Amino acid sequence: MPTPAQLIHFLDQEDARTRDMIRRYGWAIEYVYGSQRSGPPFGYTVGLSGYEHPELILFGWGTANTGYMLNELGARIREGDRMYDGRIVAFEEGVHRALLIEVPDSATHLVAANRVYREPGEPPVPALQVVTDDRWGYFPWEQGYSEPDERQPVLGTRPGTAQ
Repeated sequence: MPTPAQLIHFLDQEDARTRDMIRRYGWAIEYVYGSQRSGPPFGYTVGLSGYEHPELILFGWGTANTGYMLNELGARIREGDRMYDGRIVAFEEGVHRALLIEVPDSATHLVAANRVYREPGEPPVPALQVVTDDRWGYFPWEQGYSEPDERQPVLGTRPGTAQ
């Protein structure tokens, strides 16, 4: 178990690495490996806030696919495209579409983004969840969705449900 001083040192080094990635590429991607205890794997951006844009989070994919999808959307944002709640996006490669859903509280999942961009006493950084369809084109809340429900927990309000 690390001491408090060791933890502070580790987080300082991680934040420096993240800021360096943002300076070089415009954003960084943090990937969290899932487990039965912690839930499915997910990745999220850190740095889109610098473009005055919500950060993005994606559940249920491996590192390569997560990186591909988040980097493609990040590149679109850097070029001036805006992502917003309810928008459906398609990807240049692959057959998947994604629906973007506003995340009501990013503090739990987007830890590094909140450490870098959240001001003390301010609300968590804005974020959008990238929810992908399955191979048949169904989203997790639609009848016929072929993936396990726990693969993509929906953090915001699912389409067609009350706010």
